[in-house]
Order: sequence, then structure tokens, then C-alpha cells
Amino acid sequence: MGNATKQNGSIIAIITMMFLYAMISFVTNLAAPIGVIWKNTFTGDSANTVGMLGNAMNFLAYLFMGIPAGKMLTKIGYKKTALFGIGVGFVGVLVQFLSGTFGADAKVTGFIVYLLGAFIAGFSVCTLNTVVNPMLNLLGGGGNRGNQLNLIGGTLNSLAGTLTPLLVGALIGDATRPGLAISDVNLVLYIAMGVFAAAFVILSLIPIKDPEMGKTDENTVFEHSPWSFRHFKLGVVAIFVYVGVEVGIPGTLNFYLSDTSAAGGGLNAATAAAIGGSVAATYWLLMLVGRFLAGFIADKVSSKQLMTGTTLIGMILILLAMVLGKSSFVNMPVFTGSAFEMVNVPIAALLLVLCGLCTSIMWASIFNLSTEGLGKYSAQASGIFMMMVVGGGLWPLVQNFIADHTGYMTSYIVPLLAMAFMCWYAVFGSKNVNKDIPV
Repeated sequence: MGNATKQNGSIIAIITMMFLYAMISFVTNLAAPIGVIWKNTFTGDSANTVGMLGNAMNFLAYLFMGIPAGKMLTKIGYKKTALFGIGVGFVGVLVQFLSGTFGADAKVTGFIVYLLGAFIAGFSVCTLNTVVNPMLNLLGGGGNRGNQLNLIGGTLNSLAGTLTPLLVGALIGDATRPGLAISDVNLVLYIAMGVFAAAFVILSLIPIKDPEMGKTDENTVFEHSPWSFRHFKLGVVAIFVYVGVEVGIPGTLNFYLSDTSAAGGGLNAATAAAIGGSVAATYWLLMLVGRFLAGFIADKVSSKQLMTGTTLIGMILILLAMVLGKSSFVNMPVFTGSAFEMVNVPIAALLLVLCGLCTSIMWASIFNLSTEGLGKYSAQASGIFMMMVVGGGLWPLVQNFIADHTGYMTSYIVPLLAMAFMCWYAVFGSKNVNKDIPV
């Protein structure tokens, strides 16, 4: 009876972690499509920059929480760390919901409250990112079973990332209509709060024993650090710019297609926001496909080869998108808010969406290249990498500042240059030139 109860508890805990794995992407990917609302609320020369501020606040939290989240695991354990992350996530989404209660006459106050909510939610997502992977591995008993659960969780994570802009775009509808507000997307906020609340209750009732972590290296003084390795320092820069590329490509594309002015994608105002969200969702879907396909070749193709090939292809796709823009239109399957249809979109949209296949393998590849040969310094390196996720907030903000002042397609110079750096890193910068350091 005891074993059966324990097994049932583990199954429930695993399912709960799966939902949290999905919520990480769901909450993170809320910021960019919701930015369409704020962009149209605060019209003007800096509308795109304003629209991307929520995304910036969400990712800014990683800079402050990256290393503390890892330390929480060793100090209070997996379960309490997860409960902390879930609780903070609920508060963050609740604050975003409350920002929608301010009327049009208090839109600045409402926007400030929303930014605070996005920042709080970022703390949650960073914490959950730190705990969910090892917790699933623990619940699965480690080994192949633990890895299998993480792969399933990663798939759900990508699926949630695909559905978020799709759902938000459909709820926004006509982005040009008067009175557009954050309250129009309350459904997605209700879903997020509901999952967080249920996960908190369920997880608090399930006994989960932390693994034997033994003595930590927290107070151990090493002769060197990850910063002693040149290829790691360059890898930190690569991760920093990579997350900006991953988020900036679909986020700015969503703004471009949702924009019904002459600068936008030239789509019908009634369905532009829905189509923009759907096209952005296709990018995230292709990231899922890319990760799935990479799983079949990762044991045959090195991280260096994968990075070199995908960054070169990515640069070509971005260059073509910048040059061709909306000079011609192509058919893409999109959700228009009521049904899936084949819709004409600028050829740049299709080219940029295909970048999702390229970016899908970059995080893992950069991580592998950067930590190669680090040995006992790898754990500290992981915490530093988590902090560098802040690039996902900074670079899209820079990109949309450029979009405001020069044009959407011109702004893609930001991910283009980032891709060029990552390509250089894969070919030249990833070589470990500090092999004399004992690890």
C-alpha cells in the first residue's frame, strides 16, 4: 500500500512538473505578444520600444535571480524552491492582471503596474528554470528515465511557447480598435494563475525527498574560476546575444505584421494581430521541430558543426528577409482568430520564421562548447549562463528602438550581427586555449 501511494504521488508530482515546464515558456512568451496592446496604447515614435519593455522586464529578472536560484536548491531543497517559484509566478501574473483594471485615463499607471508584474514573473520563471530540470530527473530516478522526462517536458515547453502568441493574437483581434486593453487577454492570465495555484496546492501536499547532495563547494576556494577560460568568457557573450536573437526575431516580426500602418506588413487591420501572433507561433513550433530533429543527429554531428551550419543559414535567411521585405507575398497557414487559413504574408515573414529551425539548437550547442574542459568549474558556469538570459530582454529592446527610428527590416541588423558573432565563436572562439589549468 505504501509503495503504491508513493508511486501515485510521484506520478502526480511528475505531471505537476510537466505543467510547470510548460508554464515557463507560457509566461515568458506572454510579454512580446501582449506588447502589441501597449504598443497601440502608447502610439508615437517609440511605440515598438515601449511594446517590448514588458519583455525586457521579464528577462531583467534573470540578472538578479540567476545565481541565487541555484543557491536556493542547496539551502532549502527542490520542493521549497519550486513552491517559491510557483508562488512568485502567481503574484507576477496577478499583478499583470491588476494592470488591466486601470482605465484609459490612467494608462501610464497601468503600464507601470504591468511592468512590475512582468518583472516579478521573471523571478518566477528564472527560479523554475533552475529547479524543474533537476527535479524531473530526481522524480524519474535519474539515468535514461530522468532524461526521458526532461525531453517530454522540453516538448511541452516548446508547445506552450507556440500556443501563447497564437492565443494572445486571437484574443486581441483588431489591434487598431479603440479601447484595446490588457483586460482583453484576461483569459491567458486566468489560465496562468489557475495552473500556478493548482501546482502550488498539489506540490505542497506531495512528499518529495531531496537527493543526497553531500558537501557543496560553496565555501571551497578554488585557484581558478570559469572566468579563467577564454572560450567560456566568449561563450557567455554568445549566450547573451543568442537569447536576444531567439526572442527578438519572432517578437519584432509579431509587431511588424500587427502594424497596419505603411511601415507594417500590409495586412488587413481586422486580422493583422491574430496573423502576427500565429506567424510568431510558427517560429516557436519550428524550434520544437528543430530540437526534435537534432536529437537524431546530435550523436553524429558535433556542436561546433551544428552551430557553424545553423548560424550561416540563419544569416542568409535574415539577409534575404531584410532585402526582400514585402516585395512579394507568400501563402502561410495561420490562425486568423476564427479558423486556420492560408493567408498571404510578406516573404520576409516566411524567411524569418524559418530561422526557428536554426535557433533551436543554439543554446545547447553554445553551452556544450563553453563548458568543454571546465570540469569542477561547470556548476558555477551554469549559474553565470542563467544570468546571461537577460540578453533576451536587452537585445529585442535595442532592435525595436532601431525599428522605431529606421524601420522593421533594418532592425534585423541586430540578430544578423549576433548570428555573425555566434558563427565566429563556433569556428574560432570556442577552442579551449587554457588546457593547462587543472580541472
